[in-house]
Amino acid sequence: MKAKPKAARERAKKKAKAFTGVQALLLFPSEEDHKATLDLMRRFSAAVRYAYNRLLEGQTREELKRADGLLCTSFRLNTRYADDAILKAQALLDSARERGEDPRKVVFGGRKLFQQLKRKHLSGKPLRKLKREWREKRQGLLYSRGDRTKGGNLNLRLEAEGGALWLRVNLGNGRYAWALVKTGHPNLNALLQRVYASLPYNVELSLREGKVYATFTWEEEPPPLVAKKENGVLALDVNSDPYHLALAVVSPDGNLRRHLTLSLEEVDRAPNRGAKELLLWEVAHRVVSLALEYGVAIATERLKYLRKSRRGDGSGRVFRRKAHRFAYAFLLRKVHSLARKRGVQVVEVNPRDTSTIGMLKYAPQLSLSKDVAAAYVIGRRALGFREKLPRGYERLLRDESFRGHVQGFYASKVQELRAKKAQERNPYLRRRLSREIGRAKRHLALFSSLQGSSGSQGEVTDGRNFLGANPWRVLRAGTFLPLLRNAVPRDLSPLKALLHRGAWEGWKGSLGPPPGGGPGCANVHST
Repeated sequence: MKAKPKAARERAKKKAKAFTGVQALLLFPSEEDHKATLDLMRRFSAAVRYAYNRLLEGQTREELKRADGLLCTSFRLNTRYADDAILKAQALLDSARERGEDPRKVVFGGRKLFQQLKRKHLSGKPLRKLKREWREKRQGLLYSRGDRTKGGNLNLRLEAEGGALWLRVNLGNGRYAWALVKTGHPNLNALLQRVYASLPYNVELSLREGKVYATFTWEEEPPPLVAKKENGVLALDVNSDPYHLALAVVSPDGNLRRHLTLSLEEVDRAPNRGAKELLLWEVAHRVVSLALEYGVAIATERLKYLRKSRRGDGSGRVFRRKAHRFAYAFLLRKVHSLARKRGVQVVEVNPRDTSTIGMLKYAPQLSLSKDVAAAYVIGRRALGFREKLPRGYERLLRDESFRGHVQGFYASKVQELRAKKAQERNPYLRRRLSREIGRAKRHLALFSSLQGSSGSQGEVTDGRNFLGANPWRVLRAGTFLPLLRNAVPRDLSPLKALLHRGAWEGWKGSLGPPPGGGPGCANVHST
């Protein structure tokens, strides 16, 4: 019984390690060394593909890396190179399975390039360029792990001679190729310290536009935590419209201490990718500095479960432009990386229904924007709090007249949209109307599934149960469009009366704007 906690601690410790790296260009004084290195990269890349297929067939790592096995003899690799090829293949196999993809359909060299070549729509110089890129992706890889017992890296070893840094490439049979390491990377001094101290470092060579590049990486133990969840959390949520970062400092008792927003419009106006990356790093530094100021952990949505389709509100051409600029995952990864390096604990939570709960509960209750309210829910969830359904909303969901009003609203909307679709001749607009009809039907079915009860009061339910559906989603379907006249309303203050008393007398008997409904009540639209 004691083995499991120990294994869990070991996995957590391994996961906490951060990688630091240096990228460099390799210059070969000898053309023969250059050609020999390219040949070794080609054989290693082929060995990775061979090992991948054998792993799919069920062969083990121990079987594949034997000195008399086909991986070593056919590709003329030593056992260490062969083992590294197996590890690369295993990593690719694990990645495909984690993403839910069929491992048998992995395309070495990139599926996008493969599809472009299959189209056969290019000729001349563009075709030659595409084929070269395809070959470099498939044949331009060489990797070697670091080893403390071997003084750094046995196959790809760095040597400092004559005031310059050289990479010695083990070609096998006692032969070596030498390449000058050219880089101005800010982590170069840290890499040199590892070379002089004979500490391990990993080396990966890649081929791009005929040039060989090297990436040196090593693991570093994270510094001791100085900002922990026990002191509270700084929760953040990125929003596309307006393009900004919503922040909420949540105390250990779940109360809101402070909230603010950081605009990301300057990131959108960046002239190129490099400038955009720099601005995102600046934002990440501001977030981590704020967490250190309050001594709290950082809480974000779990990267694995980020929504890959639409975020924010809007649709059509304008929305597509906003979605294209959206850099949510890029920013979160930078925040996570910087936080771990500066001793700030990072807590990731499931993002399911955080925006819905924030808009329904905390935006009207605390007079917050919907974006800050979503960040507040993320912070509370990171601290272990569960969001109970307010009593006013419970009474509202039990109100037969309210439920009848909402069902009638969506039934009428379905009929109206069908009539528009029947008269519409534009196929693109017809498809859009079909999507709106489908959404209205789903909302009607969701509200109809509430079988005389508000369902679970927990923040998440596992679909339908004998009590009913997820109450938060039912409330969103029943209040936003039918009452507030907007699928994603900006002014959520009218919900305060429903939140506390469950009274919706101001809306009864009328489909007009509710009392104090705000500027978003004029037009009914869905997204």
